[in-house]
Amino acid sequence: MKADARRPVRIVSVFPGFGVGGAQVRFAQLANRFGANAQHVIVSLNGDLGCREKLDPSLDLQFPQAGHRQGRMLRAMTHARRFLRAQAPDLVLTSNWGTIEWAIGARLAGLRHVHSEDGFGPEERSAQIRRRVAMRRLALRGSAVVLPSRNLVRIATELWRLPPTHLHYIPNGIDLARFAHSVPMVVAGAGPVIGTLAALRPEKNIGRLLRAFATLRASRPARLVVVGDGPERGALEHLAATLGIAGDTLFAGHSAQAERWLAAFDVFALSSDTEQMPISLLEAMAAGVPAVCTDVGDVRVMLAAQNLPFVTAVDDAAFAAGLASLLDAARDPVGAANRARAEAEFDESRMFAAWGKVLGVSLH
Repeated sequence: MKADARRPVRIVSVFPGFGVGGAQVRFAQLANRFGANAQHVIVSLNGDLGCREKLDPSLDLQFPQAGHRQGRMLRAMTHARRFLRAQAPDLVLTSNWGTIEWAIGARLAGLRHVHSEDGFGPEERSAQIRRRVAMRRLALRGSAVVLPSRNLVRIATELWRLPPTHLHYIPNGIDLARFAHSVPMVVAGAGPVIGTLAALRPEKNIGRLLRAFATLRASRPARLVVVGDGPERGALEHLAATLGIAGDTLFAGHSAQAERWLAAFDVFALSSDTEQMPISLLEAMAAGVPAVCTDVGDVRVMLAAQNLPFVTAVDDAAFAAGLASLLDAARDPVGAANRARAEAEFDESRMFAAWGKVLGVSLH
């Protein structure tokens, strides 16, 4: 269906879940920026709508129950096609592997389709699953595919064998002004504050950060703050107690004030097993915080050159050594270089313009 330029573009966006995560936060940024130029039907397949709070309530928003069908793929695709046809959108936007049946359903319904792929779960940390490669190749061959990292562009080209003309490299962007001069949160205790912002899921490997902090804490005062929530929280709190660092570790839970937490951090830590272009790292850079990161996805491409010595192997011992090394270094120049890098490359205005062009939505 072709959109009428005189009316808002009607978009059905399908997510495996609409909890707070990188793809969902980026969608909220885009929707807020498009304003009245778009109508949004948001489908959360697992029912989680935690990221709804980041959407401007004045937007034209619908959150229908899609009646997601588990089990056989053919049944799921047929259901997706039927649902999407009934919604009669100008565009279907799907996100990541968990919506692949809906990507096929959109094609079967003859609808314009855009797919975004932001990364992989722990099951595809080391290698792509052959069946999924074949399904992506089939489902996405006729669609526009948006990828936030150069690593994903390489995978989509070389492994999925998607037409390069259909691939759109659009790096994530953030509101730089929001992170410039924030009032820091108060963190009790003594010593530098090491912090992370993360969904507490297995692939984020917060356990690696806790073990590194325990090693560090044995020789010097320090504090650790984990901002975020998720299914691993209980196990991580238990691990902190087992390691003897519970008294120096704050599990802050989900927070809408990332800028204030980052303002309190002396060091940002990203301990993931897999990432592509983590928004949390962009936010840390915008806040002028130096970072120790595992060498995943586009992390090396994102960071300022001064921060690259603190990018480590995806290994517990290497990460602990990197954390200690950064705490012993002159951190302010590294943080300032990260802020300058974010200003030069990752302002959200570039992201808005590129996404608007792919989706066919005018900026508000």
